[in-house]
Amino acid sequence: MSICAIVAVDRNWAIGYKGKLLVSLPEDQKQNFKVKTMGHPVIYGRKTLDTFPGGRLLPGRENIILSRNAELSVEGAKVMHSVDEVLKYAASEPDEIFFIIGGAQIYEQFLPFCDTCIVSRIDAEYEADTYFPNLDNLKEWKPIRKEGPIDSVKGVSFEIWTFRRDRRYKNHR
Repeated sequence: MSICAIVAVDRNWAIGYKGKLLVSLPEDQKQNFKVKTMGHPVIYGRKTLDTFPGGRLLPGRENIILSRNAELSVEGAKVMHSVDEVLKYAASEPDEIFFIIGGAQIYEQFLPFCDTCIVSRIDAEYEADTYFPNLDNLKEWKPIRKEGPIDSVKGVSFEIWTFRRDRRYKNHR
């Protein structure tokens, strides 16, 4: 089993403002996010589901929603109620890559279990209230690949960085 966070950040590692993405980059969504996550389970919080168009699940992927609400049921998705429950499920699929796709609390809870992070670094700064940990400042994370820059129709460019955790720092359960 492999766990990978996939996220888009601005220059300050910001990811959102008032419950919404900072900017929607079609090129990142189609050429990066969709290509990498398609066919793999995606793990996210209920609030992230609320941001999807029409509240619809992501097609072509097993959707795993983490929620404290024991009553929550979402047709077509697996709803789990703890990090341990998700990790136990992920361990039952040893050859699978699980993608953590947000929001901030979910990223924070799962980052200690991630081996890889795919970070779309947007060359802009936005008003923000939600951040992803700055991997440049965390000794256990090392950049191993950079793609881009890629110009967006939104008038900004971005680079896609892949970070890998040094195995000496992996949180094993």
